[in-house]
Amino acid sequence: MEKTRVPTVSRPKPVQLIDTKVYVVNKDNLQNFITEFEETHGELAYVALSMRDYENLALNISELRRYINQQTNIIVYYEDAVTPEPNKDDRVISETQVQ
Repeated sequence: MEKTRVPTVSRPKPVQLIDTKVYVVNKDNLQNFITEFEETHGELAYVALSMRDYENLALNISELRRYINQQTNIIVYYEDAVTPEPNKDDRVISETQVQ
């Protein structure tokens, strides 16, 4: 049976993530943190997460990774399924170069 020929498209550009810093602040280091942060970065803004929400964020990122990896595997499977097999005459017999 011959494979169905479907043109494959190029893969999307890889993700380019920007580094993000997370600072762990509690009531014991809050004043020192504010002073050092404002000296280094200027204005200070707060985004607060409970420990449970921080764990959920990490789990969500892990779930996104799993999903992306599975989607990649599906794409590779279908690319392989629609890519024509080389003819017997097109096979590489040896990797050694002839001089």
